[in-house]
Amino acid sequence: MQFLKRVFEFYINSSIHVALAVCSLVCVTIFEFDLKLNYNLLLFVFFATITGYNFVKYFGLAKFHHRELANWLKQIQIFSLLCFLSLCYFSLKLEFITLIYLGGLGVITFLYAIPFLPKSIFLDNGKNLRAISGLKIYVIALVWSGTTVIIPLVNENYIINTDVILTAIQRYIYVLVVMLPFEIRDLQFDNLKLSTIPQRIGIKLTKIIGIVLLLLFYSIEIFKNEIAEKQLLLLFIIVVIVALFLIFSKINQKKYYSSFGVESIPVIWLLILILLR
Repeated sequence: MQFLKRVFEFYINSSIHVALAVCSLVCVTIFEFDLKLNYNLLLFVFFATITGYNFVKYFGLAKFHHRELANWLKQIQIFSLLCFLSLCYFSLKLEFITLIYLGGLGVITFLYAIPFLPKSIFLDNGKNLRAISGLKIYVIALVWSGTTVIIPLVNENYIINTDVILTAIQRYIYVLVVMLPFEIRDLQFDNLKLSTIPQRIGIKLTKIIGIVLLLLFYSIEIFKNEIAEKQLLLLFIIVVIVALFLIFSKINQKKYYSSFGVESIPVIWLLILILLR
């Protein structure tokens, strides 16, 4: 039992679960636009997500405690290195234009963790995008939206039309909302100067805004050129699931309520989409 627990903790802490979530959203986009699955792209996104997330999460720990790293952190570092080498390999199999777009998203991810601007702009000594007051959730939503909507379509030379832009906006809104349970959970840990949404307006109003955003997320679908009943049903189910997770989120939530439960929604989204096809 302890072994399974350690495996599960590694699965979560090493960002494998979030990588599966991102890949699931990539697949959702591919199926929605009737494209063929590109396994090279999926594997690149999988390994890139693990590399990027672990870089952001553990850069500070590795920087300050590199001589006395805990075993689990060493394992994650080695795993992340292997994932980085894998993403380098699969990057060679992608379209050049895709790599340009990915480069832009990569720069944003890099600057999210690495200090690069004057201290006066930031809330503490961070000097990176993550430390700018209130910016965190919007940066994450931008990267997720770009990675899961724009990248798979660009790689297939799909024309960026109105439907693509609306889908990217929907995905951006979706990520904003699913980040809220994390921000509610982290109220007990976050520096007040981070100015997260729950810190600024409170938990109750945060949930209300989240529900309003979900309604906007759903409503955008009717403005697309191609509207399918199954797609409307699918999005309705996703809205309900996300809303329930948001409504029942709290500061003292279960350990894996957000990191496993909320991040499982894209996988559920993909499975339902496959069933409805």
